[in-house]
Amino acid sequence: MGDVTAVVDPPGKARRLGTDNRKEKRRAYKKYRVLLLLMIPSVVYVTIFNYIPIYGLLIAFENFHITKGFFNSPWVGLEHFRNAFQDPYFFVVLKNTILISLYKMLWGFPIPILFAVLLSEVRNAKFKKTVQTVSYLPHFISWIILGGIFMSIFSLDGPVNAVIRLFGGDPILFMADQQYFRAVLVATSVLASFGWSSIIYFAAIAGIDPHLHEAAVVDGAGRLKRMLYITIPLLMPVISIMLVLSMSGILDAGFDQIFNMYNTNVYDVSDIIDTYVYRKGLVDMDYGYATAVGLFKSLVGLVLMLTVNGLAKKMGGGEHTLW
Repeated sequence: MGDVTAVVDPPGKARRLGTDNRKEKRRAYKKYRVLLLLMIPSVVYVTIFNYIPIYGLLIAFENFHITKGFFNSPWVGLEHFRNAFQDPYFFVVLKNTILISLYKMLWGFPIPILFAVLLSEVRNAKFKKTVQTVSYLPHFISWIILGGIFMSIFSLDGPVNAVIRLFGGDPILFMADQQYFRAVLVATSVLASFGWSSIIYFAAIAGIDPHLHEAAVVDGAGRLKRMLYITIPLLMPVISIMLVLSMSGILDAGFDQIFNMYNTNVYDVSDIIDTYVYRKGLVDMDYGYATAVGLFKSLVGLVLMLTVNGLAKKMGGGEHTLW
């Protein structure tokens, strides 16, 4: 057999490639310098409010005292986590959080998709813009105001009970009845958020090639078939990614809403991890225990997001996942 000679690039070529890469990077930085400058406020915001507070997780493993600080408070290890799992009420709170979050996802996830798909078929541009604007408005209103509005609507003298009386029924105290309170939370949450949540689906629909619809019309497809066989299938990558993102917040049942709407009569069905942490941390000043419960919630959300992302990658490929 003949000699096999390895082909090795000369050192000069490697240096030239490295120099060319650096030049390409400099050209890219120069080309996109305005966009990079626009990123600076976001990077600063995330650093200050998301990364620097990570040091505060030390409190979950300490018997924290404000006067002693993070590094001088007594270290207790996993004691706060053990106390949480030994507290029967913690599991009541966990159950409420999971149930309310699942109910909100069950109703709140598909409704924005359906709203965007149906409204995109409306041909009257003025009517479409008006409906979109009205649907966005609740997102910009604080839950302090929305909570008061909804509490008035569902009060004994509110319009809902007025309709019940009109049909001969007895008025219901929705805001203090454990049987109805979760349904009120879910319904008001969906009503307040579906318009804003639909924006990304409107954007995705606007990016669909109109020639696909034109070809389907030539073939005799009506609006329903075009929605079923063109619009919705092309929305699936966006829907999948939004589902993965929503799973990361599965234990975020809505602190602002519940804190402004619940009361002691419905604690057993509406007290969630966030309100529980608020009371333990800021009212009872048990900072270590509250931080431990909050950390547990974050870890569960992370595990769920990784799991759903992995399942989506196996079923739909890389375009249906975050990474």
